This record gives sequence, C-alpha cells and structure tokens, in this order.
Amino acid sequence: MESIKKDWVQRFRQDQTVISVSAVDNPSSFSAVTDGFDILLLIVCRDNERSHQQIHYIRDDRRIQERWVSPDTLTDLILHGEHRNIIYWILKGEILLDREMYLESLRHKVLEFPVDLREHKLLIEFSKFLRSYLQSKEYILEDHLLDAYNNILEALHHWAHIVIIESGSHPEVTVWRQVKNINPGVYKLYEELTLSKETLKQRVQLVLLACEFSIMSKMERCCKLLLEVLASREEAWSLQELQQQPKLADIRTELPLLMNKLVKKSLAKEVAYTMDEDLTLLELRYKDVKSANV
Repeated sequence: MESIKKDWVQRFRQDQTVISVSAVDNPSSFSAVTDGFDILLLIVCRDNERSHQQIHYIRDDRRIQERWVSPDTLTDLILHGEHRNIIYWILKGEILLDREMYLESLRHKVLEFPVDLREHKLLIEFSKFLRSYLQSKEYILEDHLLDAYNNILEALHHWAHIVIIESGSHPEVTVWRQVKNINPGVYKLYEELTLSKETLKQRVQLVLLACEFSIMSKMERCCKLLLEVLASREEAWSLQELQQQPKLADIRTELPLLMNKLVKKSLAKEVAYTMDEDLTLLELRYKDVKSANV
C-alpha cells in the first residue's frame, strides 16, 4: 500500500494544477462512505475541465476511485451539505500532497466551524426546511398523503440539520444518531412520524403542528445573515438586488418565499415604490424592520 501512495505522490506532484490529494480508506466492506471502493482519492485541482471527473480502476487487487474537485466545488459541498460524506473525507483522509497547506487549513476550518460558515449553513437549511414544510401543508390539504409524508420527512431532516449546526457541529451521515444526543425532542418527532401506529395523516399533521410552533420560532435566528444584509443600508432592497448579493447567492431561488414569510412574521417590511407615472404599478421592496420604524 505504501508503494501505491508513493506513486500517487510522485504522479500528482508533477501536475501543477493539482493542489492537494487525500486518500480515504473504506471503513468497512458494507460502508458507502467511499461509494463502495476500497480507497477513495480526493483530488483538489485548478483545472476546471477535470474538476468534476471520476476515474475507477484496480491496482494491487484494490478497487480505487479518484474524485476530482475544484476548491470552489469543495467549498460548495461543505456549505450545502448535500454530499454528507464530504466532511468524513476531509477529516479522516490521509493527506498525501498539500500545496500551500490547502487541505490542512480546510480541515481546521471544518473542525472549528467558524460563525460565518455556521450562519450561512443555517440560512441554507432553513430555506430548504421552509420549502418542504409548506409543500407538505399544501399536500395534506389536498389529501395527497404520501407526497405530504415525503415532504414533511424532508423538512424534518433539515430541522435536524439546524439543531446540529446550532450545537456547533456539522451534520454527519448518521444524522439521527447525532440528533438523539443533542435534541431528544426532535428525534422523538422522527420516531413518531416513521414508527407510530397512528394513521399516516395523523402522523404528518403532528409534525406539521410541531414545525409551526417550534421551528418557525427559529426563523429570526436562522435568517440572521439575510436580516443583516437588509439592515446594511437604509434604502429598501428590490428582490433582484438581494439575489445579486454574494452572501445570498446560495439561496437565490428561495429568496421570494423567504422574504414573503419574513414579512408575514414582521421580521421584514414591504415598501411599495412606483414604477410608472400613472401609479398603476408598484414594485415591492424590502427593508429591515428596525430601520423601517425609524
């Protein structure tokens, strides 16, 4: 195995587009952490054409997968949490090559979980939660029970992520094991939804009710980053201006729904601006509540 690693180091060191390389061993024969391969090579490179490629091969009876990513893609994966194995790869992988200490610095950042990253992830998770939760409410009213169940289960997963992030940790692959230790109440809701002997409709309604009275109270906390952007200037923001803000780029498509909910909860204020001389068109813009009341 050591000879393979030496060959990898020599090979990738000659490629100046490669920034860092990490080798992740499969923890068990049943684990999907490395997509079922014996070894996963995480290769961070500057070459955009290769930054999404995956290569599979066998060497010395070991099945190996190479996954090439750009630094931007890696940051995006950490931020959105859609590929939950990525945290394991960063923390558990053996760093074979690391120009400018890129992976080592990234590992420290993930472990420290700085406030700015935490606030960003909270906003993303809450926007996803809100969409799934409202969709489930709509489906239950129309008596589409399975669709309502699927959406509320997804909303519950985002709620679990929020709980974990608030505790200062990154959501892992085994999210519910984490939540059970951090917030038994949320774990109990998951059990009620998936294991209760109540009817499917009753189970969905129970979790919807819990969402309404519990997670919605977290809106101001989870949307802190968005509210700070609103408060960063005195004049009202158009939706387009908000969508162009780099800090809000990851929730651009969810901003209309978020702003609507923030206004209804009196956490933001709508301001109407005339768009024509006849006053027949009024554009809705948004302000921070505190500055709007000054």
